[in-house]
Parts: sequence; structure tokens; C-alpha cells
Amino acid sequence: MTKAELRKTYKLKRQELSSETVEEFSLQIANRLLTLPIWDFSFYHIFLSIEELKEVNTDYLLNILSGKDKHIVISKSDFTTNTMIHFLLTDSTVIKKNAYNIPEPLDGIEVPAQNLEVVFIPLLAFDEEGHRVGYGKGFYDSFLAECKPETLKIGLSFFESESKIEDVFDGDMALDYCVTPKQVYRF
Repeated sequence: MTKAELRKTYKLKRQELSSETVEEFSLQIANRLLTLPIWDFSFYHIFLSIEELKEVNTDYLLNILSGKDKHIVISKSDFTTNTMIHFLLTDSTVIKKNAYNIPEPLDGIEVPAQNLEVVFIPLLAFDEEGHRVGYGKGFYDSFLAECKPETLKIGLSFFESESKIEDVFDGDMALDYCVTPKQVYRF
């Protein structure tokens, strides 16, 4: 399937999930993440879930990172340039939903993308080669291109992989891992 077809299919699949299922699957994903060899780094970028779109609830992952005393970085989107600015999450960080219901920091201590060692990535679908389908604005592809090549890119998905995304192009940044409630994919 093409990205547009997958985007439409998986948005519908997500909307069919109950709130209880979203929570159960999110917890299973967080527990699977604990099995990965990724916990010796310092700087972790995480997305704050858009509840209205039934994204993976990253609160469980935030608790894990906080409990392991990691530097947690979150982003603020700039829709005029389709880029993101990254801020250190601290006790004094004020988070507010933007016009698209994305929870974002108002401001804070900026962290360059080159400092990030692990990035957890929202997605709608992914394939067996680690290519992903997001919402189609290119925010994460631009952001990941700014990171070091060795930065680990980990997708979080409620659903298992598709065999192949038909319209992948050179600017698409592939994942290193994708974690679902049932398994861990390594690419």
C-alpha cells in the first residue's frame, strides 16, 4: 500500500480502539521497551501523546525514563517551517496543547538534535524494512536528519508491520526498532 492508503487505514484502526485497549497496549509497549539494550544512554527524546488521535500513551515511558534518571527531551512544533525545537523536560516545564492538540513545552532549556541518543517516534504504520508512515508533514524526517547517524530511532505502534510501503523515498528516515504490544522489530 501507499503512504496515503496506510495513513487512512491506520487512522481508522486507531479510532476503533477503546480507551482501555489504548492503555493496555501502551503499557505492553513500555514493558517491551525495557527488554531493549538502550538504557545506558543519557539523552532520550520522547513525544507527548495526542490523546484525541489515540496515540501510544507515553506516560509509562516517561515514568521509566524518569525513574532511570535520564535527560528527557520533548519538542515544540513550528508549523510554518515544519520543524521542531527540542527542550529539556524539567519540573518547571509548562506544557500546553497547541491548535492540533499536541502537548508541547511553552519554552525551556533548548537541546540540539545532535545531543539526542535515543528518539521514540510516533507513527501510524511501518513495514518490515523499518520505513514508517506518520501524519505526512515531514516533521520527524527533518528532525531525524539533524540527529547523529548513530542515534537510535525507535517507533512505537499498536499494530504489527506491513510487508512493504510502496512509495518510500530517499528523505524517509528508517527506524532501528519498532515496538508493538506483541513484539520488537529490529531493522
